[in-house]
Amino acid sequence: MTVDRLISLGLDTFGEPGNGPGGQLVSHPQAIRDVVAEAVAADALGLDYFGVGEHHIDEMPISAPEVVLAAIAARTSRIRLSSAVTVLSSDDPVRVYQRFATVDAVSGGRADVMLGRGSSIDSFPLYGFDLADYELLFEEKLDLFAKLRDEQPITWQGRTRAPLTGQEVVPRTEAGLPVWVGVGGSPPSVVRAARHGLHVMFAVIGGDPVRFARLADLYRSAFDRLGGSPGLLGVHAPGHVAATDEEAAEEYWPFYRDFLPEKRAARGIPQPTPESFRHEIGPTGALFVGSPDTVSKKIVRTMTALGAHRFDLKYGIVGLPHASALRAITLFGSEVAPRVRAAIGQAVPNPTR
Repeated sequence: MTVDRLISLGLDTFGEPGNGPGGQLVSHPQAIRDVVAEAVAADALGLDYFGVGEHHIDEMPISAPEVVLAAIAARTSRIRLSSAVTVLSSDDPVRVYQRFATVDAVSGGRADVMLGRGSSIDSFPLYGFDLADYELLFEEKLDLFAKLRDEQPITWQGRTRAPLTGQEVVPRTEAGLPVWVGVGGSPPSVVRAARHGLHVMFAVIGGDPVRFARLADLYRSAFDRLGGSPGLLGVHAPGHVAATDEEAAEEYWPFYRDFLPEKRAARGIPQPTPESFRHEIGPTGALFVGSPDTVSKKIVRTMTALGAHRFDLKYGIVGLPHASALRAITLFGSEVAPRVRAAIGQAVPNPTR
């Protein structure tokens, strides 16, 4: 039965280089050019979103997502363009707003921004920020960014940047800039987003995605207490689509197994085993890996449990060739998305600020 719900379906990438013809990772410039080509394919397939995540490491070289999104804007016509995420804590809120307002202008009003504290903290020492101020930086900068949405002369004072007194911030947008907050599972982060009237994107890293249902309920109840209309809820989760479940697992597993072992160890994340991988690609796992039928059913289960409006598949992984990523994008757009829309709803919302 089709449920009358507004939904959006899209793709996110961190721009990981894939293996080239010789079996070695392609260069950073080639990886970024590949991302632009993948976004063009997503637009042609009628997908709703394309998100580019900010990182600052060799394996994830997109450090300036707005520049990549502007390049994509010039070659696409309808798909919404988003970060996934922008690390607001180590940036200046005014400059972030200006850059995304500029992307909104060149794309004809298709830009969103997704803000995060930074689960990957490489930008903090790079830009000279103290990790001891991790919470304060995000709290203050998100407060300032929320006020910038009014696009009026801004007056603001805090501890993390110079004060503003009646200052203009340009360019202004034509219809406002939709703002999402990336949340990894923290209840205070959900309440903070609701307090500022912002949309929420749940980032699934491990475990059953349905576990975020309690946070979705918290988000809606926080809006009830604050006296506003709830924003939109989204889910961002990693995965890979191929013709069959077996093919998808076979393509994805070697790269998933070998993905950044040092980073996993530093965060206390166990190294994957064939058994743990089979669980994660199963019905209640965090990886949306499989055939179009398998992946679509998992998306429907997750979105239904959370009452979500948007799902972004975080496709690609270090080493996965560009051609394999393009095949996955094609299957997601041509087979997964129609199945999900048929099960949940057809209409695509125009995000509000």
